[in-house]
Amino acid sequence: METQHVTTHQAEEDARNENLLIWLNGQVVPKEKALVSVYDSGFMLGDGIWEGLRLYNGRWAFLSEHMDRLFEAAKALDIDIGLDRAGIIAALEETRTANNMKTDAHARLMITRGVKTRPFQHPSLSKSGPTIAIIMEHSRPSLPRPVRLATVPHIRGLPMTQDPKLNSHSKLNCILACIAAEKAGADEALMLDIHGFVNTTNACNFFIVRKGQVWTSTGDYCMNGITRQKVIDVCRADGIPVFERNFSLVDTYGADEAFLTGTFGAQTPVGQIDGRVIGSGNFGPITERIRGLYKALIQQEMA
Repeated sequence: METQHVTTHQAEEDARNENLLIWLNGQVVPKEKALVSVYDSGFMLGDGIWEGLRLYNGRWAFLSEHMDRLFEAAKALDIDIGLDRAGIIAALEETRTANNMKTDAHARLMITRGVKTRPFQHPSLSKSGPTIAIIMEHSRPSLPRPVRLATVPHIRGLPMTQDPKLNSHSKLNCILACIAAEKAGADEALMLDIHGFVNTTNACNFFIVRKGQVWTSTGDYCMNGITRQKVIDVCRADGIPVFERNFSLVDTYGADEAFLTGTFGAQTPVGQIDGRVIGSGNFGPITERIRGLYKALIQQEMA
């Protein structure tokens, strides 16, 4: 039996990533010098927000939507970024230019509440302003086979505990879910919502195809995925029936196709869930069609 482990963020090896330059608080520095304090609220408490962005032909895909989500999250966490949208975009461009990146690059933009004066929780102890970092890597997705998922006991919770829509640094719930899936022999975790309906994975949004229809969760308990929304949009524009709805594991096991969405991998095929082969166990025709529509949308965005 094949035991090779894969992740939804698996990329080809690229030697250029050994000598990356990182944007940190207004300076572009070699990655070995891109260091933050042990008093940083992000390190100490997971108190921060992030965005993942993808570079195609010199441009960041869906940049406006990513900036909307970032600044909305900053407002929710009451973090003053200290830069406006133009300032953040300029920092992304400075990092891209410094690393001579043209395409097939991925950026992780991270903002924390900043360095604390004492090692305790209260936000007022972060007096030095935010810490802002941009890690940018050459990355071309490389998936040797469709991913295998395992349902785990960890759920995506209520918005009054920690809103699952928020791209926060506090990812422990998802990490524990991923560990549970690995212990079960899978690649990643399929997480349910508080009502027991299928929701998302620990790292990506989740879709199934049944009898020509595309289903995804209601969106109430999953991350506010930009790629997720773009898939819904291209389905609607192309006449593919798409539904945001509650559905069960029984519905999922009987699906013709299943796939994941995310900024890094776009659409990633799911081959097995809880030991059940989904459809053919590979890319299905509707998933392939959606992938083509999404690529066309990227090209239109870049034009």
